[in-house]
Formats: sequence, C-alpha cells, structure tokens
Amino acid sequence: MNDPHLPLTRDLVLIGGGHTHALVLRKWGMMPMPGARLTLINPTSTAAYSGMLPGFVAGHYSRDELDIDLVKLARFAGARVILGTATGIDIAARQVLVPGRAPIAYDVASIDVGITCDMPDLAGFACHAVPAKPLGIFAAKWDAFRHGDGPAHIAVIGGGVAGVELVLAMAHALRSRGRLAQATLIDNAEVLTSLGSKARAKLRIALTEQSVTLLENAEIASIEADHIRLKDGREVLSDFTTGAAGARPYDWLGRSGLAQSEGYLNVSAQLQTSDPAVFAAGDCAHLCHAPRPKAGVYAVRQAPVLYDNLQAALSGGDLRAYKPQKDYLKLISLGAKSALAERFGHTPSGPLMWRWKDHIDQTFMTRFRDLPAMEQPQLPSYHTLGMAEALGDKPMCGGCGAKVGRTALRAALAPLPEARRSDITPLPGDDAALLTMGTVKQVISSDHLRAFCADPVVMTRIAAVHALGDIWAMGAQPQAATANLILPRMSPELQQRTLHEIMMTASCVIRDAGGEIVGGHTSLGDELTIGFTVTGLCSRAPITLAGANPGDLLILTKPIGSGVIMAAEMAGLAKGAWVTAALAQMCRPQAKAAEILQQAHAMTDVTGFGLYGHLAGICQASAVGADLKMAAVPLMIGAAQLAAQGVRSSLFGDNRALAAEVPSSGVRDLLFDPQTAGGLLAAVDAKDAAGLLQALQQAGEPAAIIGSVTHGTGITIT
Repeated sequence: MNDPHLPLTRDLVLIGGGHTHALVLRKWGMMPMPGARLTLINPTSTAAYSGMLPGFVAGHYSRDELDIDLVKLARFAGARVILGTATGIDIAARQVLVPGRAPIAYDVASIDVGITCDMPDLAGFACHAVPAKPLGIFAAKWDAFRHGDGPAHIAVIGGGVAGVELVLAMAHALRSRGRLAQATLIDNAEVLTSLGSKARAKLRIALTEQSVTLLENAEIASIEADHIRLKDGREVLSDFTTGAAGARPYDWLGRSGLAQSEGYLNVSAQLQTSDPAVFAAGDCAHLCHAPRPKAGVYAVRQAPVLYDNLQAALSGGDLRAYKPQKDYLKLISLGAKSALAERFGHTPSGPLMWRWKDHIDQTFMTRFRDLPAMEQPQLPSYHTLGMAEALGDKPMCGGCGAKVGRTALRAALAPLPEARRSDITPLPGDDAALLTMGTVKQVISSDHLRAFCADPVVMTRIAAVHALGDIWAMGAQPQAATANLILPRMSPELQQRTLHEIMMTASCVIRDAGGEIVGGHTSLGDELTIGFTVTGLCSRAPITLAGANPGDLLILTKPIGSGVIMAAEMAGLAKGAWVTAALAQMCRPQAKAAEILQQAHAMTDVTGFGLYGHLAGICQASAVGADLKMAAVPLMIGAAQLAAQGVRSSLFGDNRALAAEVPSSGVRDLLFDPQTAGGLLAAVDAKDAAGLLQALQQAGEPAAIIGSVTHGTGITIT
C-alpha cells in the first residue's frame, strides 16, 4: 500500500487478469513501488485458472476453486480494478480504451489478455456451441449442463491436448452421473501432433477407454442445436458442443500499432513490445528471442521478470532478461483422477501423476487464497487515554461507514438556533433544506464520501447518486450541483488525469438526472474524498419524513448490506463477485424510482443510519409506529453470510445503540448497517402499494414491500 504522505507520480496499467498479471499483483502487494498508481483492467471480477479447468469439468473441483478473485487480489495490491473489456490502446496518447468511460491514461502498461478462438466463425457455432475460452463463460455453461437430467451427447472440436483433456473430463463427469450417451472428438487433421509418439499412443488408449469416438481429418459443415453436420454428410449427435481449436490473438491487438507476429505482440527478452512503455506476457505475447508454444508454465515464470521490469520502467532502472526453459513437464488430465506426464520422452501415467498435478495446481492457487490480512496500526507505547477505544478494532470504513454517528451529530446540532429567515422552511430530521423564492420551491443538500473504492470513476458515480438521494427522496427534480473534491497527493499530470475522470463521470450522472454541474472546489489531502452540493426544484409540495399514516405499506427500492460488504472487502473477507454486485447497486440512480413514488405519504433515502434508523426517522416525524418484516427485506449478495460471520461496519455500533432492546443476530443486525447510495424507503397508501411495486420492478428496481405503518410508537421486527 502506498504511503499517503508520498505523492503519486506515475500510472501503471495492467490490461488483462492473466496468470502473469495475477502473480505481479500478488508480488506488488508484498512490495509496492512508492509513487506508482496501479490499475487492473479486466472484463470480470475473477480469472479462471486454466490448469484446473479439466478437473472442474470432470467434477473434481468446485467452481470457486477454479477462480482467482481479482477484486480481492487488487485490494491486497492497493490497485484499482476497472471491470471492463479493453478494446484498444493508443500508444501515441498513452491511453487504454474501455467502452463506457473516459480513456485510461498510463505511463507504463502491460498486456496479458490471453487468446480467443476462431470457433464462432464456424456456421452455427455462435448460436449452438460454447467456446472453451474465455474459461469463465465456458465453466458456467458446462456447470449448468452437467447438473441436468437425461442422456447426454457431447462433442469437442479440436484434437490438441486441450481438446483431449476436455472431452475426457466431460465424458467422465457425465458417466459418473449415469448420463453419457455419446462423446465425440473432432479434428480436421490428425490429433495430438504436438506430443511425442508414446504420449499420443497412451492418450488414444485413454480416449478408447472412456468410449470417446475420435473423428480425424473431418471437416465440419455446420453446428446445429442437437448435432454437428460434417461436409461428407455424416451427422454427430451433440447436446453440448464446445471448441478447443482455432486459437488466435484478440483483434484489437492487431490495431495497436505494436509490432506483431501473426497478430501476437512481439516482445524482447525483457518482455518489452516495440513501444518501450508497453510490456506483454502470457499467450498474447510472442517471444522473438526464444519462441515457445502457448503454455501456462511460461506465463507463470515470466511474472518475476515482468514485476522487476515494470518497476524498473517506472523508476528508470535497468531491465532484466527472461530466459525460458527449453522444455517443460506436461501433465495431462485423463478424466478420472489420473494423469499422463510427458517430458524428455518419458510418459508415466496414473493416479500418482494426478496427485502430483493436483499438488502443483493447488500450490499455485494457494498463493491467491492465502493473502495476508490488513493489519491495524500499532499504538505507540505512550499515548492519551481513550486512544485505543477511538481507534477501534477494525480499519475505518469508507462511504457512509466513515460518517460521524447519530449520537454525536445530534448533540452537536441541538444547540444551533432555529432559522429566522422566512424563506427557509424547517424540516426536522430531513437531510435536505427547503427554500422558497416566490412561487419556486427549492431543496438543497450536501454530501461527501471517503473513498472505499480505488477507481475514481466508480467512486464518483456512487457519490453523485448518494448526494442526489436527498433530492429524489423529497420528490424534487435535480437542478444543479457543485463538486467538492479532495485528491490524494499526486503530481500535476496525475491530478489532471484524475480530475478529468471524476468530472466527466460526475457530469454524466448529474446530467442524466436532469441537472448540471456548475462548479466546485478541489484540494489535496491524504486520501480521495468526493462530495457534491446539490439543488432540486419541487413542482409540488415536497415529500418529507412526516406524513406516514397507520395502514400505509413500506416499500424499499434497493437491497441493504453495502456497509458489511465493503467492511469485509477492506479486510479481505468478501468475494469479488459480492463486491462487484454491491458497487453496481450503489451506482444505480433512483430517478425512475422517485418518479414512480411521487404520491408517497413519506419518503427518505436509506444511508448512514441504516434501514432501522431511517425508518425510525419516519416514525418519529409522523408520530407513528412500524411493523418490519425481516424476511421481506432484500439483501445484497453475500451480506447475510458476512453478517453471520460477525463482520460489521465501523458505524454499526452507533446505529445499533438506537435500538438496544432489539435482540442481536447476524442477519437482523443488517438493519443497522450503514448504507451508501442506498434505496428509497417510502410509506404509501396500502391500496396503491401493489401497483407501485409492479411499476418499480418493471423499471428494473429490486424493490420489495417490507412492512407497514402502525398506530402508536416504536418499530416491531417480525
């Protein structure tokens, strides 16, 4: 992790989450370079480890065991993750192009995107088959097929080692479930030509033993929904067709302007492309000084050299050379827990080779599973009273989890005098103020967030949606916004890059909501903080906390759990998929939801005080009680599991103190979890509730009716 007192001066961008980059990230977490801002760009939050794919297909490994969690790894490395597909690189401007956001600038870049395949070019393949790469998509579709019912016919196109491993694994998995009807391996030439004669002979025997039909020198005419039609007129039954042939580099690499060999990026012994600021590794790179076949072992062994050379390029140091071995141990899965090894002409096989392969694969994956936990700073031996209590037992959360608690906030605000101006209408408990100018009613609010996400673009979207929540909750139309930014210390060039990303994103979010960015203020500090002051116009009386009536039903438009998930992410306990889903929910604007709920009797946005605290605000202002149905409250993916493990946001204790009488439990404690950019909580007429809920769900909102307003006071949880 970079020392916040040292300025950031260089951007290093890793394009792709391949094995080499994953290892670089791990090593970077152990030994980061001061002054470097590290970015990873990848389409998904995980990267499937190719070495364990046959074992997963055969049923020996779970889906989770196959994946490297890139979000968790990036947190460990202090890197920002951009979940998107790179579609180009501008080496003149030193920018990476990712759809849906401003170009990502770099001083040094590295490319490790693997390869794709030509299989979709076969007639019918795109509609009726699944390419073996990218691995994540293939793994998900195979998992669903494997757990189906009835006789299964499968076919694999491509007779290389990868194709043979796949068909053997698929046949074994289906036979073990009593479903295998037919398995076929098809190639337009002779199979396994990359292996020696002994290994080829043993693999042919393995195919026969697994009842795999081998079709060599067979040309495919088309892929159909339930069969493959060959050019000689034969038809091969197949309910699940995949392809492990036709490997080729991604098209955008060909448009990069970097020197290539057959579309693969030429790299020197130092893993440098024809542009000294761009490196490449893994299957997308061609080693000009020592050409080698595409194999994971080379990608893994390139990692230490790439790590050293990236740091050297950032610091002006000397680069070192990568010297690939001439041969390597090939371990080929045979379907069951058996494997074939080949090296220097020797071909031992059997369960012992499987155990050796499993040991190698598990050792590799353990590097990413067992990342050191984030440590709390040590207290000095000599300190004031109360420091340990103020520091707490966990890192300070970002977002709403970092806010001042309600108790301290109310105590500080209580002595303030009431407004004396006639154009200000006091709204006790509401976050926005109501201003009247002639016949115009305007609401104004301000909010800012301590960053919990290293990507300024995602953090800006969340902060803007969060600030607009107060405007939407009052039924107002967003009008104008000013940005209030604190950037971490960085060079002027990085300041410009970061501000460009933030302001472009903020302008899009505010403008899409109907408002405009009209200015702001920036300063430098220890960490990124993003906030907005926003105004909105009311075409009718504003919706406030007051107004809820007994008998009203309560609608919540977003799931809760963001505080727990982000606290877990900081501690390395949350799955990347959970974090990604939570960030997507926080980025989701509530303009449409607010429009649908215009007739609400009372409404608020659920943020720092948690669902219970904000519902209590409605009850207090409206002089009513509430019956909350815990089972009806929508939860973010992973929130219940983390709450059951005892994960809590740093603001939880203050929120929980509001209802000491409520029994504590894992899932129930999520009611006190501080939310960032949370959903709208509305009290609506019972006769309208079903129609409003349907409209919200048709608009894509994960809304739910979570309870009702009652006579009396207090909140009952059932």
